[in-house]
Amino acid sequence: MKVLYAVSEATPFIATGGLADVGGSLPPALRKRRTACRAVLPLYKGIGQDFREKMQFVTDFVVPLAWRRQYCGVFRLNHEGAVYYFLDNEYYFKRDGLYGHYDDAERFAFFSRAVMELIKHIDFKPDIIHCNDWQTAMIPVYNTILYSKLPGYENIKTVFTIHNIQYQGVYDKSLMGEVLDLDEDYFSLLEYGGAVNLMKGGIECADMVSTVSPTYANEILDPWYSHGLDPILRERAYKLRGILNGIDFKAYDPGNDSDIFFPYSAKDKSGKAKNKAALQEHLGLELKADLPLIGITTRLVTHKGLDLVVEAFENILASSQAQFAILGSGDYAFEEFFHAMAEKYPGRVSFTAGFIPHLARKIYAGVDLFLMPSKSEPCGLSQMVSLRYGTLPIVRETGGLKDSVTDSGDGKGNGFTFKSYNFADMTDAVNRALTAFYDKAAWGKLVDRALKDDNSWANSAGEYLEMYRGILS
Repeated sequence: MKVLYAVSEATPFIATGGLADVGGSLPPALRKRRTACRAVLPLYKGIGQDFREKMQFVTDFVVPLAWRRQYCGVFRLNHEGAVYYFLDNEYYFKRDGLYGHYDDAERFAFFSRAVMELIKHIDFKPDIIHCNDWQTAMIPVYNTILYSKLPGYENIKTVFTIHNIQYQGVYDKSLMGEVLDLDEDYFSLLEYGGAVNLMKGGIECADMVSTVSPTYANEILDPWYSHGLDPILRERAYKLRGILNGIDFKAYDPGNDSDIFFPYSAKDKSGKAKNKAALQEHLGLELKADLPLIGITTRLVTHKGLDLVVEAFENILASSQAQFAILGSGDYAFEEFFHAMAEKYPGRVSFTAGFIPHLARKIYAGVDLFLMPSKSEPCGLSQMVSLRYGTLPIVRETGGLKDSVTDSGDGKGNGFTFKSYNFADMTDAVNRALTAFYDKAAWGKLVDRALKDDNSWANSAGEYLEMYRGILS
């Protein structure tokens, strides 16, 4: 079986979010399962010179895009046992930032068409092209309309994965002929609400549609979560499947993480307490091992449940001795609130504004509890990372949070959960977690369970292989 994995970003080359973690982790995990998987992504300006120096030029060709004839160079890089192709066009990709440009529709239509043309020029003929989010949604469309009957393309199947349904690639109808190079007879495949919706086209044309957790696959059939696409998804529910993402256990390893203060593992947990003390000192918190320390590292937006945190914050501080270590940036009102709390409660609340990966690692390793009360969360990685570092997550039961964290109230869970999106239920979950912290014997067992939790890509890769086999059979 041969799989070509098309994605708009991938670690460690270039990243803006969780999509990159998947793009950098799933192809090598599939290779370890003896599946011939290669990945392809744009050669952005932001990809470092250290990677560029290792790339090999393969070929170049011309990509048709309506009236345009655009150059595409192909570079190849072997990384972590997987092959990555980088598609070069300086007009489209030699820019600051990956997204948010006025011509993003044209840029990623080019990328999608270039992926299809690439197959003619490399020694790798895929059985399946696995596409991700709206940036690659045109690949299943192009495969269906333009390529499926061409020599060498007859049996190619496509998978389209929705990582976040909020971002759909919605544009004016004029995109059809002017950019996508498609006759208006095909408008019905992409049309939704009178506009071109690229994600809708991917859903219509792909042989299988997947999401990044089983619960999210069910949630996006509901108007509250679907951002308008639930009627289309309900019609196509027969080809919808949810597979929970994993995390890279090599990249997130408390026993070999140079960003944390002290190494530790499930076999020797002593470094966990040392990390807590070092983090307290680093952030200016009171140096008390017997106080529960709660971590939050996130984008400071309502979507992540920060409105609940704001509403409950001082009640939690008043009713407990808990400390908070908060890292993030986003909405000005949230940043100002946490700045004010840090000033009002010195020694108990620390707030650092920004996106600082090495500090995030120190927080994962040094805190006792990790609060993640998201309004919706397709998969979520932070709760898995916190478990990997022996930190107990407190989460709302949505998307991948529900699939990866179970409440410890039954004595078997690996965290603390709540269902309803309100501050009272969240506060109750926090209070139960704080109560558990003071039962040292039970708490030690919870930490052991967290450190041994397996959210590696090995499990997820096996489910993807099962899905691929089902498509091909």
